[in-house]
Amino acid sequence: MEKLHLYDKILSPLVTEKSTNLSEQNKIIFKVNKKANKKNLKNNIEKIFKVNVTKINIINKKSRIKTTRGKKVRVKGFKKAIITLKKGQNIDLTTGI
Repeated sequence: MEKLHLYDKILSPLVTEKSTNLSEQNKIIFKVNKKANKKNLKNNIEKIFKVNVTKINIINKKSRIKTTRGKKVRVKGFKKAIITLKKGQNIDLTTGI
């Protein structure tokens, strides 16, 4: 099994209307690597952003077929992680790492 670097597990933040509403509850959503698990994500996020993670929920979005303008298009699946931070802490997604 290949070892992944700290930054290889976290692909990008997901900024949607639902994720901005969750940010009020100290929750942040990231798109993560398919091989990522809860233990590794917790350690990586704590090291990169210097915050305390209390809980991680992982959701697998399956790939699907979508019809657009009469054509069938395949939408790729991905894995996302909802990370709950300790009260009073936050991650500023507008600045780079």
